Amino acid sequence: MSEERPVRWLNDAEMAAWRSYIVATLRLRQRLHRELTDRHDVSLTDYEVLVCLEDRPDHRMRMTELALMMGSTKSKLSHQVGRIEEAGLVRRVRDPEDKRGVITELTEQGKALLEKAAPTHVEGVREHLIDLLSPEEQATIAGAFDRVLGHLSDVEG
Repeated sequence: MSEERPVRWLNDAEMAAWRSYIVATLRLRQRLHRELTDRHDVSLTDYEVLVCLEDRPDHRMRMTELALMMGSTKSKLSHQVGRIEEAGLVRRVRDPEDKRGVITELTEQGKALLEKAAPTHVEGVREHLIDLLSPEEQATIAGAFDRVLGHLSDVEG
């Protein structure tokens, strides 16, 4: 029988860091979402799907890879992509190299929406995060979360 490790409870400083991160990121995402929906009628998560596709030279990506990038399940992402496909922002096509695979590609309508919505998003990110931090704090946050992302990539295989 394996021995259980004792729980390493968070001390006050660790708890403060954790709670600040959780509450601030939740509220930041809510604020960015509200700004995008109010001005462009697009949710933050839909905007993020469009950005992932736009970042590709051919503006297309396999659904499995897109789900990984979005931190989503294939099932949840499929429903989300279905909604934005109905809006004409993306289209899904069979992968010609793997008939079981599905590729999502950005449409001209999706590109046009991104072009209009991107300034709103960047202004929000600046106002509510980047401009509140010194360059050193920005570098610290980037380094810390690159390390967290690397760790999560390793443990998720």
